[in-house]
Amino acid sequence: MAFKEKIGVRSVRLALTVLAGSVLFSGQSMADEAIQKVEITGSSIKRIAVEGALPVQRLSQEAIAKSGATSVADLIQALPAMQGFTIGAVAAGSNSGGNTSASLHGIGETYTLVLLNGRRIAPQGSGTTVNLNAIPMSAVERVEVLTDGASALYGSDAIAGVVNFILKKNQQGATLEATYSAPEDKGGDTWNTSVTYGFGDLDEDRFNVLVSYRHDEQSKLRATDRTFADSSYLKFARGGKNYIWDRTSTSAAPAGATVAYKTKDSVSTAFTPYLAMTNECPTGFDLTTSNTRACGFDTGSTVEIVPQSKRDSLFTKGTYKLNDNLNAFAEVAYSRFDLTARIAANPIPISIAKDSALYNTYVSPYLTPAQRADVKSITANYRTTDFGLRASNTITETKHMVLGVEGELGAWNFESGLTWSQNSIDERYTGGYATNQGFKDILANPDFNPFATTQKPSVQSQIAGAQFIGSIRTASTTMRGVDTHGSRELFDLPGGKASLGIGGDYRTYRYEQSPDSNGTSKDIYNFNTSPAYDLSRDTYGAFVELLAPLTKSFEMTVGGRYDAVKAIDDKLNSKTVGKKDSANTYKVSARWQPVQTVLIRGSYGTGFKAPSMLDLAQPLVNAGFTAKKFDCPYPGMPLCRAEATQYNAVSQGNPDLQSEKSKQFTLGFRVEPSAAFSFGADLWDVKLRNAVSEITEAQAFADPVKFATSFTQYIEPSTGNTYYAFKKLSVNIGKKEYRGIDWDLSANHKFDFGKLTAQLSGTHMLHANYTKAGSDNIYTSNMDFFGDTNEVTFRNLMKLTTTLDTGRLSNTVTVNYRNGYTDAAATVYDVATKKEVKDFRLQVPSYTTFDWQARFAFDKQTTIRAGIKNLFDRAPPLSLRSSSGHQVGFDPRYADPMMRSFYITGNYKF
Repeated sequence: MAFKEKIGVRSVRLALTVLAGSVLFSGQSMADEAIQKVEITGSSIKRIAVEGALPVQRLSQEAIAKSGATSVADLIQALPAMQGFTIGAVAAGSNSGGNTSASLHGIGETYTLVLLNGRRIAPQGSGTTVNLNAIPMSAVERVEVLTDGASALYGSDAIAGVVNFILKKNQQGATLEATYSAPEDKGGDTWNTSVTYGFGDLDEDRFNVLVSYRHDEQSKLRATDRTFADSSYLKFARGGKNYIWDRTSTSAAPAGATVAYKTKDSVSTAFTPYLAMTNECPTGFDLTTSNTRACGFDTGSTVEIVPQSKRDSLFTKGTYKLNDNLNAFAEVAYSRFDLTARIAANPIPISIAKDSALYNTYVSPYLTPAQRADVKSITANYRTTDFGLRASNTITETKHMVLGVEGELGAWNFESGLTWSQNSIDERYTGGYATNQGFKDILANPDFNPFATTQKPSVQSQIAGAQFIGSIRTASTTMRGVDTHGSRELFDLPGGKASLGIGGDYRTYRYEQSPDSNGTSKDIYNFNTSPAYDLSRDTYGAFVELLAPLTKSFEMTVGGRYDAVKAIDDKLNSKTVGKKDSANTYKVSARWQPVQTVLIRGSYGTGFKAPSMLDLAQPLVNAGFTAKKFDCPYPGMPLCRAEATQYNAVSQGNPDLQSEKSKQFTLGFRVEPSAAFSFGADLWDVKLRNAVSEITEAQAFADPVKFATSFTQYIEPSTGNTYYAFKKLSVNIGKKEYRGIDWDLSANHKFDFGKLTAQLSGTHMLHANYTKAGSDNIYTSNMDFFGDTNEVTFRNLMKLTTTLDTGRLSNTVTVNYRNGYTDAAATVYDVATKKEVKDFRLQVPSYTTFDWQARFAFDKQTTIRAGIKNLFDRAPPLSLRSSSGHQVGFDPRYADPMMRSFYITGNYKF
């Protein structure tokens, strides 16, 4: 492995030395562009497609195929400009349903607008974040990524930029494609198949119909399938010292015991009766590093680090030529994503009565006489391993329909459309959870013993009948909208015709969530019923844009927009939450081309973003647990838990939240001295004020006196015991400052035997600063550092793609690089000193992977691609982070657990 690592580092350094430069989507030369008027993402004005005043990265169909990506999320999240997104693997143990997102420059997924054919689609949840699983990959013609704020054109949530998926149209004939991919190690294989068929020619037949369908399946990858992720009791060495990072759980079978006392300031007692009785831990357990009287269960070894899933997506578009100038069209997109995630068996606290047989046998002998006289409560920290792993199945459906007209009316190019779009979720439990009555019957069985290693046959026979199988909640976001925009030439200027673009849109969003009538706390043991919501609000906006070619080499574009976001209608509680908010934003951009081979461009603009509906209107609800274990915030108080543990978390909206405001600019250039070489770079800067920030759990537990409002009480459903809980509450006080350089370089050379093309791209971050929650002047940063927001902003992300085309055969090598960083703070155990070390931070090394793909075209109809991802089998680097998923030992957002994998794709056109 060390030898492979040296090869990878040396190779990427050589590549960067030879090609010192910029982004996978370098702008193509004017000679390569078709001379036709098209609408470019970032502008409403149709014009000849050339490199514009705004930085737009374009990904063609061939570039998509070369990437080897098997999903839209894989494709987009691999771009150097993308940081801070959500990945599907964190679905295990959450209610995300495998949600995947786009996030430009680490600014955040809620600030990146995702469009389908230039239009919005329904988000997942109450905000604006789109689930990339909703995009039909087989129908994608190209992707355009605007890496500059575009609120003045698209609306409030485009502060970081826009990702526009442009789908195929006017296709004749059929395309069949199938892909199979499998890691060299076991687990995690995938396959997909798709068919796309188009018939009718707009010019000759006056109509075209396109239908595209695709089916994907992903098999599960277990933690035990990978040595870097197979244990919560993680032993490692750094600086000549040996350490243990203990993420095991004392909730287990056999159970641990916690005894709380009546006397104030008396610390609760926590221990494992099995250990006390036998002087050893059960098989599969480890002695915890924080408590020598307790045994820890290895929960991490039971997790599936990549969940099992399958996806069906359908896209169809019909276009009819009304006359020589007008087309009517209808689009329908449907996606169903079925994901099953499994995590460790369910931990269930069980009350033990004082002076009961269980107490007298397993607890009382290990207490002092003074402790026995002072007992307040006894809890068995039990885990229902006999019920199996907790398994949740989430079905996410996206339905999207557009009816529209496009074409020319007089001097105007225009398009208008009606949109109905919906994202819905049905979350079901399929194993590992107990029914309320069924588990109570087990508790009533005198043979049940939470402190035993195995349950007696009479208890085992009850378990199958006590399993809860069924839906726990359904949720949906529905968007209805109408939009129109058009452009026309106005008058002559020294550089050509001035052009005007105008447009507007009106949208209604409705977010609904309903707990299943048979999936409540009355039906499921130790369960919090999902909250019910029915929230809606309207938004509308209008924009104007003027393009002025002041000289042959210099042009300016000025745009302005008005947006209004109405108050939220809370239908369930018959009230209005928040108030109407509106803003005027603008954008000024310019491009100067002093000579044919040099382009200089820049822009300056403003933006605003309204809070999500739940940010404003959510009542106090259960929100799971803290990501890390914490000591009691108020030691000695009756609401403390016995030892460092994950405390319950609750969440609540803030109706006084205001909209966030932004200012951003870009300044860049592109040099193309010949058709064989081009280089460009764009400096960008985004400043957010009035930003919505949230007191982090680390802040609150570090200073519970200052952040007393971040704590409340939580009543445990199974025992009725009351404990402290961490309360998440958003406030408007923060500021954010992000700055960086997107760069790209392209070069090609023709040899006698073929053509070599190289594209090097990257993002170099300069600032990733934000104020600490609760402050507007104390800054911190995530730059190469696992920060308060539980994520890292990488200073350098790079991608190098080299292709050698030799007739019908082409070979492509892709190098992906991200630099190292300082990991999350963790508490580890020093083996030599036998003491815990708090706030220990690893230095995580850089991560470089190589991919190879060969494409062979048998003829114009048949193409085969075969490839290897992670050619040198680079394992994810060790990470001690404890957030963003149940995986242990690595960060799934920053490294691929599949390691070396092989794939083959067949494509046939007829």
